[in-house]
Parts: sequence; structure tokens; C-alpha cells
Amino acid sequence: MSNQSALTTGAYLRTWRQRRRMSQLDFALEAEISQRHLSFLESGRSAPSREMLLHLAERLDVPLRDRNGMLLAAGFAPVFAERTLDDPAMAAARSAIDLVLKGHEPYPALVVDRHWNLVAANAALAPLLANVSGTWLLEPPANVLRLSLHPDGLAPRIANLVEWRAHLLDRLRRQIAVTGDAVLEALLQEVAAFPAGETLKALHGDVAADHGGVLVPLRLVTDAGLLSFISTTTIFGTPRDITLSELALEAFFPADPETREVLRSLSSTPR
Repeated sequence: MSNQSALTTGAYLRTWRQRRRMSQLDFALEAEISQRHLSFLESGRSAPSREMLLHLAERLDVPLRDRNGMLLAAGFAPVFAERTLDDPAMAAARSAIDLVLKGHEPYPALVVDRHWNLVAANAALAPLLANVSGTWLLEPPANVLRLSLHPDGLAPRIANLVEWRAHLLDRLRRQIAVTGDAVLEALLQEVAAFPAGETLKALHGDVAADHGGVLVPLRLVTDAGLLSFISTTTIFGTPRDITLSELALEAFFPADPETREVLRSLSSTPR
């Protein structure tokens, strides 16, 4: 949970409203209640019902984990379960994840949790990690950000390390701004301290690529040559389970024909 476990119900509401950069009036209009009522709820002069609290949390887009915290602070039982992916109730979700991962091959794809720990990956990811010197970075729970930016991880092989590092740190900062997660704040301090160094020169010299200024590619130097990827992030649309709500599937696509051919070749090579 984020660093709000000891907050009162009113403090929870005020903290999340401020995190969303909304005034009391703006949020009251959004939630279709009076500003006076909201003020009383935030100050503790009025106690919200369970239904009202869930309504306000939904309007603030509070993560499910923290909605449970708000309910507990108000004296209500938690609503959202937190199961592992091995739980029988999660069989359909796990099947969907496995289907997407397998279907994305021969291109790499992986699933991470809210703290960027690796949950699952397809077979196309392993060849890209073959030359990671710090094998400890691959031990469960492997943290994808740490693995990407640590000098013993992928960092020495990322041709556009400065650019990719800035992209990842910006994503992490935006995630912290949305969630207020203390673990992510500590992770940001850790990975931001890793040396950026000089970007590794690609096998073909110039690493610059023109993508119209609309995306940041990952350019990775491998034994098979320079591979260039663009990525997408997918989340479950209507989760009612905390674990599902915090999963993100990162799918990488070839950014050029050369990368596409190399990945297809690797997929057909016996291992």
C-alpha cells in the first residue's frame, strides 16, 4: 500500500483530491455533491457511507488497493480481493495473459506488477537478456527498471541509454504522481542514481533514428546486431481484483525491418 495507511477517511479524500490537482469545488461538481458536504467529509465533521466513499474513490480514480485502505479507515470491510495469479479464481485472467504473451512471439513481451517486478514473459525475451553480467538482477523478483538501467544489467547494451533512461524515469515519476507509492519513490531514487555514462555506439555507428518525434525507441546491441523496438502498454480494462488492477503488459515491436528479420530468425533457431 502507499504511505497512507494511518490516514483518517477525511485525510484520505483530501490527499487524493489534491493529488489529482482538483479544488474542493471542482471535485464536488465532478462527484455531484455539494462543496459543503465534501468539506464536512474531509474535515471529519461528517462520515461518508460505504457507497459514498466508493463513489468518491471512483471519481478520484483511486487505485483499488487504496480504496480498501479508505474503507478500512472508515470502519468498513474491504471490497476488493487480492489473489495470486495461481488462484483458481484467476484462471481466466492468467489464460488471457498467457495467450497474449504467446501470441506476441517472436517479439518480446512481459508482464510487470505495480513496482515493475517481472511477473511473466514470453520466450522471445530470454535471448535479449543472455549477456546480462549481473545474474543477480535476473533472480526473482526481478525488477525490470533495475535490470534495464543498472550497469550490470542491460544498460551497457542500450545504444541510446541516455534517451531511454530519461523515458523510463519520466514514466516512473508520472506513476508516482498518480499513486503516491512510497516503494516507487524509493525505486526512483535508486535507479536515478545509476550512472548514465556515455551511450554505447551501435554496431553501425550512428544510433540516431527518425521516428517523427512521436516515440522513444529502445535500441539494443545484441550478438545478432543492433535491434530497435517500440513498445506498448496494456492493462486490464475492468479489474475487480487488486492484483489484476496493478498488472501491466509491455509488448515490444520491431521498429525496423532488420529487427523484424532478426527476431524471426532467433525464434526459429533451436535452443
